[in-house]
Amino acid sequence: MSNTVSWRPKAGDIPTQPGVYRWRDERGRVLYVGKAKNLRARLSNYFAPLPSLHERTRRMVLTARSVEWTVVGTDIEALQLEYTWIKEFDPPFNVKFRDDKSYPFMAITLADEAPRVMVTRNTRIKGAKYFGPFPKIWAVHDTIDLMIKVFPIRTCSDSSYKKAMQTGKPCFPGQIGRCGGPCSGRVTVEEHRVIVDEFIRFMSSYDRKVISRLQKDMRVAAEEQRYEDAARFRDQVGALEAVLEKSAVVLRDSVDLDLYAIAEDELAAAVQQFTVRGGRIRGVRGWVLDKEIDISTGDIVEQVLQDVYSKGTELPREIVVPTLPDDAPALETWLSDLRGRGRVQLHTPQRGDKANLMQTATLNAGQSLMLYKTKRSADFATRSTALADIQEALGMADAPLRMECYDVSHLQGTNIVASMVVFEDGLPRKDQYRRFSIPSSTDDTESIYQTLSRRLARLDDETAPVEEVGEQRKRFAYRPNLLIVDGGQPQVAAAQRALDDLGVTGIQLCGIAKRLEEIWLPDDDFPVILPRNSDALFLIQRIRDEAHRFAITFQRQKRKRDISTQLAEIPGLGKARVAELLKHFGSVARLKKASPAEIAEVRGIGPTLAASITATLGTRQEAEATEEAEATEEAQATGEAGRPEPVGVSRAE
Repeated sequence: MSNTVSWRPKAGDIPTQPGVYRWRDERGRVLYVGKAKNLRARLSNYFAPLPSLHERTRRMVLTARSVEWTVVGTDIEALQLEYTWIKEFDPPFNVKFRDDKSYPFMAITLADEAPRVMVTRNTRIKGAKYFGPFPKIWAVHDTIDLMIKVFPIRTCSDSSYKKAMQTGKPCFPGQIGRCGGPCSGRVTVEEHRVIVDEFIRFMSSYDRKVISRLQKDMRVAAEEQRYEDAARFRDQVGALEAVLEKSAVVLRDSVDLDLYAIAEDELAAAVQQFTVRGGRIRGVRGWVLDKEIDISTGDIVEQVLQDVYSKGTELPREIVVPTLPDDAPALETWLSDLRGRGRVQLHTPQRGDKANLMQTATLNAGQSLMLYKTKRSADFATRSTALADIQEALGMADAPLRMECYDVSHLQGTNIVASMVVFEDGLPRKDQYRRFSIPSSTDDTESIYQTLSRRLARLDDETAPVEEVGEQRKRFAYRPNLLIVDGGQPQVAAAQRALDDLGVTGIQLCGIAKRLEEIWLPDDDFPVILPRNSDALFLIQRIRDEAHRFAITFQRQKRKRDISTQLAEIPGLGKARVAELLKHFGSVARLKKASPAEIAEVRGIGPTLAASITATLGTRQEAEATEEAEATEEAQATGEAGRPEPVGVSRAE
């Protein structure tokens, strides 16, 4: 059997020039659109031996029946053509943008005779000048209310304006002081246009010279005893100060940029955009995209920028991104052409204020990704669909209304623990979570076997306790429909061995391999591939991540309790000397920070033994830091970072 598809074109037939390629299925539907500086080199990657391909890329290649390409003159032309075809064909294997809401903007309709300021979610108004996006609609209204106190421009609808100009009677907003257009009868069209220009100038630059000028006018009016004018100037100064206070100062006043942060996993990516004008955050926007095949962060950046700025969004001189795409120079040229004045610079922050702002935006992106995944798992209709899809994908007779997931955690083979988390009807049942201590084990598969054996031994004994918690003895609940283990074929095989040894039947078993998010069944040579944007895969991901969080938290607790044992294992350091060390330093934290010379001062501890203690604690501290970093990263991706863990050995409260 061939290692690749039978219809592979000859390598010599594929040009080496830049171009755009399209994969099609047997019905001619476009499956995927991509671009390349060298078409032959790029397409050869897809026609590599199938086992070497990323699982989802392999699925796309096997689904396709042909590939076609179009040669272009430059990388920029490839960039433009790729985007055009993605919008035209909406290929299922390209990333899918899932903006959960349209963001409100402040718009000034400059194409009108008397420009109007308004709140809108439509970013395609011809000739309009936009400010934003704003996170909430009330934020736009508040800003407009403050601005029109200083720059009274038109706020009424087009119909009200037309009627007022025809009849000569002020529009209703003008009668109550809410509209300053020509329809109010206070200014001419030409005078109104001047005020509109000042409105835009301030919103574009946040120039404090306007405030200084008003303060000067206020003092002059007060000296001339024009107290009503002075009061009006005072109110205008207050309004502009309030507008400035609503925008956080993050960079120098001269800095205009858009900053993009990305948080991603195997299936989705959350994008956070901060719009900075005049050194202030003027707008915040976030959205999520689904990844159908393996795609790099640089490719995500490129597609995000194409999607945002091709819609006419204002382009700044500077765009800050977490990773530069491979063809960053071509992308910069394309963006500069869109801007039409000056060159757009694309770069990643290394240090300083921009790096700090990127860190903040990345944190927000991580929260957005967590919320996106949680919402998909929490909705009743979504959960029902997910359970039905899992049932169909795994060939189960019934939907998995009760799922149990198991994970193992340890630190370099010590303090081995396992977790069991329970989801019923697609929701966590934390009162039925369990934690297991593994006295000894050769590897993770053996730990899985021990854990499943202990759980399955009590499967049908409704009254038998597993562990004691205080004065109460808790039992497992009822039989699960589906057992999930964190891992691939080896872990699934170990779990199946536990089922076979205990003669348990009627329970479906599967494993989820983290790297490719593929589902493994017992005795299957190939994994089950759930669609990347499926609710079923999101639900399985969530229960796996919860099991990992629960296991690593328990392991961390045991590690803290076990410091005395670790010290006692150091040659020459018995229980008495361990007690003396802890008594001298008062806490484990202080002992870890102590130098060999300070440790040698303890009674009974010499320089050689002190050096051995320092080396042991240093190695342990480094391993703990690595484990902590990995746990924090995973917890943030699932929204569990910082959540307090219930105290207890076998039961989650």
